[in-house]
Amino acid sequence: MTHMASTSISAPTPAPTVGFDLDMTLIDSRPGIRACWVELSERTGTYVDADLVVTRLGPPLAEEMAYWFAAEEIPAVSDLYRELYPSYAIDGTLAMPGAREAIEAVQAAGGRAIVVTAKWEPNARLHMKHLGMAPDAVIGNLWAEQKAEALREHGASVYVGDHVGDVRGARVAEAFSVAVTTGPCSAAELGEAGADVVLADLTEFPGWFSDYRPDYLPARA
Repeated sequence: MTHMASTSISAPTPAPTVGFDLDMTLIDSRPGIRACWVELSERTGTYVDADLVVTRLGPPLAEEMAYWFAAEEIPAVSDLYRELYPSYAIDGTLAMPGAREAIEAVQAAGGRAIVVTAKWEPNARLHMKHLGMAPDAVIGNLWAEQKAEALREHGASVYVGDHVGDVRGARVAEAFSVAVTTGPCSAAELGEAGADVVLADLTEFPGWFSDYRPDYLPARA
């Protein structure tokens, strides 16, 4: 009797889910956010240095509000800001260089690209629609370590962001932290926070991803 040697074929490694931060990672929201804060200042009669505001994007809205408004005013003024946002902040916002290509790189490999941001989720979705980006999911209202909740829920193994808070969120989620220097934090600050890799911007992401995913042929073509 002849015995055939058995061979086992290992299942292909599934493509990863990659999370992306929004402000100053996927989008340059500074012009639109500046316009929204200028309008808010006029509506409330409270001085706001909108140019200063847009140098420290990332943390939740309430943290920025605390610089300009009394604590008891913040809930109502935050609601007003969110109401103004679609009219003043969406059209002026631009896609960051390489943003569309970064999302498409993940999806072309069979993976899922999700957005996890501190921004109010309805406004985050408006940005994606306006700029013609099509992530697989958009999750808002999460900052820093809180982002780990969504990253874990969606099984993200990589998180890309521009702020040390994004790095902290990735670490808590036990995801690979990819940082870009397009936001308020320097490469040194991001590295010290624990980023696994620091890129200049998202134009470098497809090349990095092709090495991270060596079976991703489109990125190597």
